[in-house]
Amino acid sequence: MTGTSTHDGNGIDVVVRTSGSAYKGWLDPEEVAVRRCFAVRVSPKSEWREDPRDVNCPDGPPLTFAPPPEPPRLPYEDLRAKLPRVPEGGRLDEAEVRRTLATLDLHPAIRAEVKADGGRVGVLLSVKGNGFDAQDCLLARVGPGATEVWVPPRIQRMPGEGVCTVGNALDPKPSPH
Repeated sequence: MTGTSTHDGNGIDVVVRTSGSAYKGWLDPEEVAVRRCFAVRVSPKSEWREDPRDVNCPDGPPLTFAPPPEPPRLPYEDLRAKLPRVPEGGRLDEAEVRRTLATLDLHPAIRAEVKADGGRVGVLLSVKGNGFDAQDCLLARVGPGATEVWVPPRIQRMPGEGVCTVGNALDPKPSPH
């Protein structure tokens, strides 16, 4: 890889090394190993669907990357234990819910949203997903007579389902599946 930014100057060049094996023919049992390399430029001037360039394969082993860090765990038990309980007919204080969230000492990667509506308060705690797997989110609703905390079903947390919202904490959508 060369370059430092996909958005500045000439962008970056990424050399992709591929390898594989095949047999010379139907009846020839000799296996042939093939290794090819090509380069792709990512820059402000890159053209969409641009063909990669054939290049000589670099010496040495391919680059390896550590797996991405595990996302922080959402504090289900702590949230459930610490959210206020409002008796039936009582008044809910949104500020108290916000103060409770502040005491949880959330990891910086956890996004928190709070929204009040109709005497209830909805809470969303979420971690940015990778766009392919189920979104990590925790929903809560505090209202007179009921405090609920739940993780929506996995199928509803898949990209495009739109269930990991503070609005869904207030008014949960039924499963479309």
